[in-house]
Amino acid sequence: MASIDQQPAGRPDGGLSFIPVAWLVIVMGLSAYGLISSWRLIGDFSLPDSVFFLVYGGLTGGVITILWGLYLLGLAFNRSARFPRHYTIWQIAIIIWLLVRQAYVFYSFAFSAEALGFTVAEIAIGLLCIHLLRNGAGADTIYANPETERPPVFVSILAALLGIILGGAIGACAGFFAGSLIADLTHMSCFEGACGFFAAFVGLGGLIVGAIAGGIFAVWRVNRRGPARAR
Repeated sequence: MASIDQQPAGRPDGGLSFIPVAWLVIVMGLSAYGLISSWRLIGDFSLPDSVFFLVYGGLTGGVITILWGLYLLGLAFNRSARFPRHYTIWQIAIIIWLLVRQAYVFYSFAFSAEALGFTVAEIAIGLLCIHLLRNGAGADTIYANPETERPPVFVSILAALLGIILGGAIGACAGFFAGSLIADLTHMSCFEGACGFFAAFVGLGGLIVGAIAGGIFAVWRVNRRGPARAR
């Protein structure tokens, strides 16, 4: 009987149920890249209304995607039985957002085969991830922890927020220092504050990257220490 119980615990789905976690991290990275790309447009009140809604909608969607993603990472690191269902809800919301954004771009701007291709690819991967986490696919043998031995999700969220703050601060300082150093080494012109803007832009990139990395590391660290205390 013991051998029968242990049989599914080996490789129930060949590790395919970890693909959604990898895709989650990629989507969060793409959202961070979108934040970096659009950040310079914040406060520009001369933007047309169509561009204004697109930019601020993208910023809002990016922030929500990252924060929601950190919550899902907490569930994934916990091997929580709630992860497949919560991930599916998140992925459906992402697909709806992609469709709405693409329809808005087509209506307000122009058709772009490249943009449509990226959107179709993202939706296809998202549907694949939902398929991998469906009932009976084997993911329930991996994400089966009732969360009694590991820290609760609330602890992971709190750790993620602290990691975001600390990682963002470290990333911003490191980025600004690196930007200033690059400007000095390349003898970049400071006419009209060009070198300062460059350092600030690199610092902003470091802030976003550091915040994402800090949040992920904090969630991983908290859940890594959980089983050690339970032994």
